[in-house]
Amino acid sequence: MTDQPTARRTVLQGAALAGAAGLGLTACSAGGGGTSASSGPTGRSDLGSTAQVPLGGAKLFRDDQVVVAQPTKGTFKAFSAVCTHAGCIVDQVQNGVISCPCHGSQFNATTGAVIHGPATEPLNPVGLQVQGDKLIANP
Repeated sequence: MTDQPTARRTVLQGAALAGAAGLGLTACSAGGGGTSASSGPTGRSDLGSTAQVPLGGAKLFRDDQVVVAQPTKGTFKAFSAVCTHAGCIVDQVQNGVISCPCHGSQFNATTGAVIHGPATEPLNPVGLQVQGDKLIANP
């Protein structure tokens, strides 16, 4: 058996493959191509009017990464819009269900509880103040 030095081309090909594999892992961990974030709102946010949130339902404030629910008249709850499975931003609230586009997790719109996985944890609560008819998120 002869000892041959590793060809430069072999080393470069291996390095390129390792880099591509790293990019693939990064894409998967960020939710498979959806918009992702690490937690939710990072500062105090004026979300708008209480009239935007339907009674018995919820509204997604996508730019602020918050979902606000009104389970009973005049009672408001806020949840992070960041899915607890892979960190994607949920994309819709419909028929009492908050849906994540990345892997299909679904959450109860008025409690944040998991309805359908792969998420196993509820949406994280977000502090919310109601000042008159204004909703203000406080992470």
